[in-house]
Amino acid sequence: MINLVLKTMDKPLKARYYASTLIGILIAATTNSAVFAAIDPTTLRSSIDEKAKALEEINKKIQETQQDLSETVVKGTTLKKELARIDYSVNQVSLGIKASEITIEKLGLEIDSLQDDIGTKEQQIILKRQTIERLLQEFQLKDSENLLTTFLKNQSLSQSLAETQTLADLNDTLLTDVAQIRKLKDDLRDRLNNVSMKKEGIVTEQQNLKTRKAIIEDQRSDRATLLSQTKNQEKAYQQMLSELEKQQQEISNQIEAIEAQLRLTFDPSLLPSQRPGVFAYPVTNPRKTQDYGATKFAQRAYKSKFHNGVDFGGPIGTPILAAEDGVVTMAGNNGRVQYGRYILIKHGNNLSTLYAHLSRQFVKAGDTVTRGQIIGYLGNTGYVTGPHLHFTVFWTASISLKPFGNAGVVPVGVTVNPDQYL
Repeated sequence: MINLVLKTMDKPLKARYYASTLIGILIAATTNSAVFAAIDPTTLRSSIDEKAKALEEINKKIQETQQDLSETVVKGTTLKKELARIDYSVNQVSLGIKASEITIEKLGLEIDSLQDDIGTKEQQIILKRQTIERLLQEFQLKDSENLLTTFLKNQSLSQSLAETQTLADLNDTLLTDVAQIRKLKDDLRDRLNNVSMKKEGIVTEQQNLKTRKAIIEDQRSDRATLLSQTKNQEKAYQQMLSELEKQQQEISNQIEAIEAQLRLTFDPSLLPSQRPGVFAYPVTNPRKTQDYGATKFAQRAYKSKFHNGVDFGGPIGTPILAAEDGVVTMAGNNGRVQYGRYILIKHGNNLSTLYAHLSRQFVKAGDTVTRGQIIGYLGNTGYVTGPHLHFTVFWTASISLKPFGNAGVVPVGVTVNPDQYL
């Protein structure tokens, strides 16, 4: 097309023209012309802001209940305080359920808003494409005359040159319009990707909502069981608590003896280099409540005087994420001692990670997991002083799964400081 006019252009301009024409054809062939129904953006924005404000208030209340839980003496002292702890937990999970519901509604409104933007972008692409088609038609009409005819029909050389210049201007306009339509398509693709991400977010939050409803039933069942076991008698509770502490101490003594022998065979050179990012944090917005090693709490709470992982505080029902790709070695339950509900994952770097005191496990032994995948939910099962995630990093070659009576199987092995890899 317009071969004679192209003869008047230099090679770079000619190449640009061919490129712009080809891009225009491709855009015309691939652009989806469907347009979403118009939605009032102001109303949508206002609704989204309202949901965001409500979610902020809910999260504030969750943090308040977290403080209440922290101030409650767990395992402790009295049956009344233990029952109060469970009641606080139920209240906290109830707020988490409400937060999930609001989050789902907010994500839905944000998708509506994005779809409105998508409709606008698609309409702009259609209009721009129509403009390009008109320019191409005009270009073709002007190209129907050869260069000699253009000069002969005009009364002066300046008129002929002006008309030739018009052809070049049309080409520049085409190039500009094609660049604009490409930008519109890039914006459209970004918004479509954002919609996809928010839809995935809704699926995740629906999973969180379902799990939190199950957790709250567990908490209520635990309360009923505790009252049944103790017959609501303080003396019976203290006796039960004493037995649990004795069982926990026996397990700790045996584990410490085994791990002391294992540490003699430990070869640090087999581990990956110590650097941040080897593992991702197992919770979003991590809030560490206890470090690895001979912490002050470990000095008074554990006979070994040593804490074999790091603790992250958070509300019950907080999603727990796999720190790295791997295979689930064990998803166990130690009851009211040791790790409670836990997950052990083997990674391909000679390290394994343990996630303990969970309220729910979302994977089983043999499952393959990916970095950042939800594998369970934060809780307060096992021997704990409040809801948190206990995160341990083991040297994989040292791990053994040891049965301890009624506590079931407990992972035992050489541990390293998780902070060296997070």
